[in-house]
Amino acid sequence: MSPSIKEFRCSCIGRYSPSVTARRCRRVQAGSVTVGRESGYPVSVVIRLLASKLLVLHSVGSSQLQQQQMAPVTIVVDGVLFDMDGTLIDSTPGLEAAWATFCNDYHLGDSASMVHETHGRRLYDTLKEYCDINDESKLQAEIDRFEEEVIKGGPVVLPGVLALLSQLSSETAIGWTIVTSATRNYAPRALERCGIALPRAGIVTSNDVTHGKPHPAPYLAGAAKCNADPTKCIVIEDAISGIQSGKAAGSLVLAVCTSTSREKIVDSGAVPDYIVPDLSRVSARWIDNRIELTIEEE
Repeated sequence: MSPSIKEFRCSCIGRYSPSVTARRCRRVQAGSVTVGRESGYPVSVVIRLLASKLLVLHSVGSSQLQQQQMAPVTIVVDGVLFDMDGTLIDSTPGLEAAWATFCNDYHLGDSASMVHETHGRRLYDTLKEYCDINDESKLQAEIDRFEEEVIKGGPVVLPGVLALLSQLSSETAIGWTIVTSATRNYAPRALERCGIALPRAGIVTSNDVTHGKPHPAPYLAGAAKCNADPTKCIVIEDAISGIQSGKAAGSLVLAVCTSTSREKIVDSGAVPDYIVPDLSRVSARWIDNRIELTIEEE
């Protein structure tokens, strides 16, 4: 046995007894390690050597496979359609406070459950359903009151958002927009508070569509804002209802795990095309009036 191999084995498995040797052991090769009957090692040591070497080879192979799975993906699209709350900004403290107030006023029970159950849907739909408000004027007034509570809670920008939007900013192109379940009253105020400028294409709010997410109407309207075929757009969403909306519109969908865990997204059956922790794992650049996105999945 070569000195380097002998030294390797001594450092890894300690001392060995040469009294019982592997003289009948045939020469076996595992990777770059060769052992045979001239080695003077006991059979038990030879077996441990081979097992250890195979374990190392397996570990290296697994690591290489993992690296291949995590290689960045690059796609080119005509439009990028962002959800707002939970994707670009986080209004969770304000939402929790608002639902606590409304759950108390309308005897709805646990406010934390309401935050989860209604996430991604229009207030018009959720307040009408859960609070049983059928009068249109009262419903609009309650929507305004709810959104004011959320604004007071202080929405904040999420990781990677400002950098990505800066890469998408253009003086001429209209290849991206924001598609939100919030109203036209709330959305611009929340975005401004987080330092996010409105896209040149404008935005789609709950006031602009008859049906909210998970219906495809919001993202079909978003693609139209960008003068793009929805099947050549990518939707970026955090909510399961929004992922479903994007898929129903025929778009690619990138899910961010900023409000919903990866496990819940996978188990939901919504089937996004890509999943990332947040938008710090996404970058963009313009190529001939189209957008190239680089996505670093986990």
